[in-house]
Amino acid sequence: MTLFPLHKIPPLLAMTALAACVQTQVAMSPRPQAAPARPAVAAALPETTKSAAARIYFAEVQRALLSQGLLRTDGGGRDTPFNARMLAENFVRIALYDEYGRDGAGFVRGEVPSILRRWETPVKVQLFFGASVPAERKATDRARISSYLARLSAATGHPISLVDSGGNFSVHIVSEDEREALGPALRSELPGLSAQDISDVTAMPRTTYCMVYALSPGNTGTYTRAVAVIRAEHPDLLRQSCFHEEIAQGLGLANDSPRARPSIFNDDEEFALLTKMDELLLKILYDPALRPGMTVDEAKPVVETIARRLMGGES
Repeated sequence: MTLFPLHKIPPLLAMTALAACVQTQVAMSPRPQAAPARPAVAAALPETTKSAAARIYFAEVQRALLSQGLLRTDGGGRDTPFNARMLAENFVRIALYDEYGRDGAGFVRGEVPSILRRWETPVKVQLFFGASVPAERKATDRARISSYLARLSAATGHPISLVDSGGNFSVHIVSEDEREALGPALRSELPGLSAQDISDVTAMPRTTYCMVYALSPGNTGTYTRAVAVIRAEHPDLLRQSCFHEEIAQGLGLANDSPRARPSIFNDDEEFALLTKMDELLLKILYDPALRPGMTVDEAKPVVETIARRLMGGES
């Protein structure tokens, strides 16, 4: 079994100012029936002091990013041209290298060559909301994630859907206090996590906005489970950015590259939402000409051929 922490969003910008402040038949009755009573909707738990502080902090983070022209939602344009060569190079760097290596205690940052990884079975995303998340916010998140999963499925040609139970890709949307108590759930969902891995989530610093772990048996490169953790305190766009990046990375685009543009797989945070290039990277990843477990040398010539085809033969 191999576990991968696929992404942790690192510090963005110069954060000194911010640090200071801050998912038969119906028997017909011959007589009309009274409408069934609506089930009671549990009220969200009151916001704690810790969660309130995090909400204020991340609202300022989003404001600062937007003020610098970052977190774009246009998917790229005339200012972000790319060709088949660039697409292939970005794929190799993002899908065939890891952002983290593992030592005795857990994962450590450091780019290392890896193998191609993806899902072979249908991806069933299940959402787990903390009790602090209001019902209206849950409904919005669920609708957006469901729509996004349909887009990912169309891009990859792989079945990806939102389910209410029996999921293999868990997404936890939790407050500060709820995340700190997430250890038992993480151990149950990904039993290969070490104590340090658990701590990386429960003691997640503010400079980590969201993260995802994925599991593959041995060195097969075939994912069987994944778990993402998203901060409930994030404002709207930063929240959507985490959904887009962590779920896409959990499909097998494990790394980031400073050369990838336009792309969410770049720590500069220029783009908040999945771009045209990112959709093409996903198309390459799930192309039947590739297979899980391929090394860089095995995959690279195949990737280059696919990229040229996707870009209409241009190089």
